[in-house]
Amino acid sequence: MNKALDEVRAEETRPMKREGRDPVLKKSRWLLLTRSGDEQHFRLRDLLRYNLKTVRAYLLKEAFQQLWEYNAPARAGKFLDEWCRQTMRSRIDPMKKIACSRRWHRELILNYFRAGKLISSGVVEVLNNKAKVTMRKSHGFRTYRVLELALYHSLGKLPEPESTHDFF
Repeated sequence: MNKALDEVRAEETRPMKREGRDPVLKKSRWLLLTRSGDEQHFRLRDLLRYNLKTVRAYLLKEAFQQLWEYNAPARAGKFLDEWCRQTMRSRIDPMKKIACSRRWHRELILNYFRAGKLISSGVVEVLNNKAKVTMRKSHGFRTYRVLELALYHSLGKLPEPESTHDFF
């Protein structure tokens, strides 16, 4: 969602710059993308007074965070449907793409609530990232078998095939 928000901000800044208008969004990238602290609170408050697509996209992004406060899958589903409906009506294309994606993955998102918020895919994401990094580093490997062995070693503590040799 941050990527979409940044895209909206960049699209809106270009015409402002060309027309010589007041650079309201200048140096506001990290202000919009991160959770602001006290020192940035006033700057964010001033920025939110403008009727810009970027501000509307930011408000949609922040509103989506409320989804994680729900416990019941039915209520979370209602919230998600309403958020997607509002986003589709916002006429902000990058955010509309996110809403379409959320609608497509609706049941998968609601599985998190059905599981009582106990299951997180964080571990799987870490393993996938480690595998990608290992594969990027494996330019010199001549066979898939050597790549497979490198994956076993980099992912650590996975059962190694019996035909491998001992490194330690």
